[in-house]
Amino acid sequence: MSENKKTVTPGVILQVFVFIGLLPFLPILITGDWGWLEAWLYALLAIFGFIISRILAAKKHPDLLTERANFAKHVDVKSWDKVLSRLVGLGGAILPLVAALEVRDGWTEFQFSLGWKIFAFVIMLLGYVIGTWALMENRFFSGVVRIQTERGHHVVDGGPYRWVRHPGYVGGLLAAFGTPILLDSLWTFAVVVVYTAILILRTSLEDRTLQEELPGYAEYTQRTRYRLLPGIW
Repeated sequence: MSENKKTVTPGVILQVFVFIGLLPFLPILITGDWGWLEAWLYALLAIFGFIISRILAAKKHPDLLTERANFAKHVDVKSWDKVLSRLVGLGGAILPLVAALEVRDGWTEFQFSLGWKIFAFVIMLLGYVIGTWALMENRFFSGVVRIQTERGHHVVDGGPYRWVRHPGYVGGLLAAFGTPILLDSLWTFAVVVVYTAILILRTSLEDRTLQEELPGYAEYTQRTRYRLLPGIW
């Protein structure tokens, strides 16, 4: 069976549908407002961010998409990440859901200015760029935390990994922080806070695992000191 056939499974097709056909359009579907410009910008950014990142990653590391597609089948996933990885995925769905419900039901009437929305769109775009760069640079960028011994797992220290040890999470946080501003949702900031806390916890546990189990990673931490925020942590 070819690598492509192994990758394209019913589960993968469902994932693609969820991340391209459903989640990005939640604000529009729930509110029924097909003229909501910011919601369209949110949807298009999420869709093209997902598609472009996977195309670029597949060209550079064809086996990476297989690794990510089979995340639920790996038996060596760290026990704590079986929970945290799902919470991170759930957070990505709750963000647009809460924003849509707030706008539809009028929980608040607050609206951000055009300048703030432009800022939000820029940082979200930056988040997708950083996440895509990390995905392209690191062929071990799995959807779950595990030491990929069968794939020759080793330290990656190029690209964005020269500045922070977990740039993929940085990209995700930037996209999350821009969402409530772009979609005029104050309540979504509460989701962002919880989402951030979960990502920080996951980053800490993942970094500790890599230092303990991945040869050369402890030395890498001496060269790249910060996990997420340069100069802070």
